[in-house]
Amino acid sequence: MNLFSIHQSPLLQAGDGTLLRELLHPRNTGIDLPYSVAQAMLMPGEASRPHSLATSGEVYILLSGQGAIYVDDETESVQAGDVVHIPAGARQWIENSGEEQLVFLCIVSPPWDNADEVMP
Repeated sequence: MNLFSIHQSPLLQAGDGTLLRELLHPRNTGIDLPYSVAQAMLMPGEASRPHSLATSGEVYILLSGQGAIYVDDETESVQAGDVVHIPAGARQWIENSGEEQLVFLCIVSPPWDNADEVMP
């Protein structure tokens, strides 16, 4: 068994502007995983920058807050408890339209790689 703590993962600013903690990634944990898991956060009024992952699909699991997610030409309101699938290559961003921090898990398969991220 492997046990990791969110509180021991360093907080960093991701390329899309979100605050991020990388929780599980094969390059950091030494565990052979077909995915990576990160915790992302946006303060009220903030939005991530539009971007896409060329070859990786993503799943967002919203833990707290509310906002809107944009995937290609679709827009949906989201809140804690929602799960969103974002296909590889889709242009995407998320915004916090609520009054509390928007917190969500990002599961990326294959594991997130900076070279795969496309910022317009």
